[in-house]
Amino acid sequence: MTPAFLVTHSGGFHADELLSTVVLGRLFPEAKLVRSRAPEWITPADDRIIYDVGGAYDAATGIFDHHQRGAPKRDDGQPYSSFGLVWKHFGLDYLKALGLPESQVDALHASFDASFVLPIDLADNGAIDPSVAGPLAGLTLPVLLETLKPVFDEKDPEAETRGFEAARAIAQSFVEAKISGMAAKLRAEAIVLKAIEAAGESRVLELPAGMPFRPAIVKAGADHLLFVVHPRGDKDWCVTGIRLNEDSFEQRADLPAAWAGLTGEALEAACGVMGATFCHNGLFIAAARTREAVLAMADIAVKEALAKGA
Repeated sequence: MTPAFLVTHSGGFHADELLSTVVLGRLFPEAKLVRSRAPEWITPADDRIIYDVGGAYDAATGIFDHHQRGAPKRDDGQPYSSFGLVWKHFGLDYLKALGLPESQVDALHASFDASFVLPIDLADNGAIDPSVAGPLAGLTLPVLLETLKPVFDEKDPEAETRGFEAARAIAQSFVEAKISGMAAKLRAEAIVLKAIEAAGESRVLELPAGMPFRPAIVKAGADHLLFVVHPRGDKDWCVTGIRLNEDSFEQRADLPAAWAGLTGEALEAACGVMGATFCHNGLFIAAARTREAVLAMADIAVKEALAKGA
């Protein structure tokens, strides 16, 4: 199906139809966007895809609404929004259109659905309270996109269209950046897993560059690792701790407390390593001018952590 029109509702816009438009607009760039509630537009036809309006869900006829009685649900009973329905049917093609490797597409489709699409579905259906984000509730993506709606007393008839297009561009940036980052994590995982194998029983994992490493370490069950070292471009090297989980700064082991907040000669004196340049006050990262220096710092950090029972 190559639609001539992408049809969604007029009036106030929300994250679900904006994000649906991002996906469908990438796949069908020649299709004209129509925002309307007129019956002649929201009735299925061969020349259009209709979403978030129309009171029906029927992929075969190209309509993807979720507001009707008997609205579609996921296998686990959680509700779809139009974004979830569009992602279900068009997400794989969207990822391929971004030029991602075929070998990554299925994994990225499922991961993006769970981490990005589902929260939008739940929020749009009122199945999750925005207050769960605490003080950050007003900074969540759905709320921020809706701030681009025109104000209630805006008289310009084109203001709503401008707001929708501005929000659409921002939504597209976030979707593409999120997917790019997820694809990069898959590439990083392969590198990290290979490095873990090469490291053997060492408590220090050396990587060829800075990259996401914790998921691969957890996946490999490499519980013996305490620190990671890698170059930072051609400038210097760093040693970092490994977080116990993604939502906490607590680490498997901290760098030595005596290094906290020191730089230059003061840090060299504290750790006894020439070339040591910086240690964060939070004891989760330190830097040195050379590989040899940073490995020496990592070795000292390992010995102190083991002495403390890490």
